[in-house]
Amino acid sequence: MSRPPVSTERMALTSSGHVRYPLKTPYRDGTTHVVIEPLDFMARLAALVPPPRMHLTRYHGVFAPHSKLRAAVTPAHRGMGAAQSLPAADVAKPSTLRHGAMSWARRLKRVFGIEIEDCARCGGKLRILASIEEPEVIATILSHLKSTAPEEYSAELPLGARAPPGQARLL
Repeated sequence: MSRPPVSTERMALTSSGHVRYPLKTPYRDGTTHVVIEPLDFMARLAALVPPPRMHLTRYHGVFAPHSKLRAAVTPAHRGMGAAQSLPAADVAKPSTLRHGAMSWARRLKRVFGIEIEDCARCGGKLRILASIEEPEVIATILSHLKSTAPEEYSAELPLGARAPPGQARLL
């Protein structure tokens, strides 16, 4: 985890309501503390936050995204000049197909060992049709399942489980 831009242990409020921040090493002119108004301090902190969906690492030269030589120097041989800069014999074809994002069901299996893609009774493949997130609806469904389930299937169902964030329907 990266270090925060400001040490909260050193930060303090003055009696007049200003933010007082002692510097680790004094400036050349002898300044040892910075005293600033709270709104100005928050504005300076907000300026350190990068805009959304912006790359934090920028590459220049042959590693830049639009460099014609990028395909020649990167291991995956991707870039602007991928097709024309390297002969077909020099480009190694990947042995496996490139896969997309991992599904929510596969993430549950990988992280928690929960198998929700295979049926516990017959071993067949299951498919997720919907994700129910409202607690009242979940309680109604669980109470109905407990009242209608045979004794052999009336095991306690886990409460507190939740759907993937931002996904209302999974297929």
